[in-house]
Amino acid sequence: QVQLVESGGGLVQAGGSLRLSCAASGSIFSMNVMGWYRQAPGKQRELVATLSRSGSTSYAGSVKGRFTISRDNTKNTVYLQMNSLKPEDTAVYYCNAQNWYGTPLRADDYWGQGTQVTVSS
Repeated sequence: QVQLVESGGGLVQAGGSLRLSCAASGSIFSMNVMGWYRQAPGKQRELVATLSRSGSTSYAGSVKGRFTISRDNTKNTVYLQMNSLKPEDTAVYYCNAQNWYGTPLRADDYWGQGTQVTVSS
């Protein structure tokens, strides 16, 4: 069982930066994928960025070039550096961890409680 706790959200002006942190109670090194998702009011939760165990990253088109996902295995923490923030980035941001196993393939899916990011224009 892995518990995830996000922090670092807040209110920032457009063009500003924030760094979100996701601290895991267990080892993130063994997780197949770590990711950040977000959910704006009235909208579905959407994928923002992922980081695989091998180090591969992927980003939503809307954040590519502005956001960077990274991890520190020694601190069991995943980060999301967000630069050039826009009002449309306003959302609750959630950390996610996935552990894949078995045949057929199964996944353990873990979520944090979320952290609010508000970008003012």
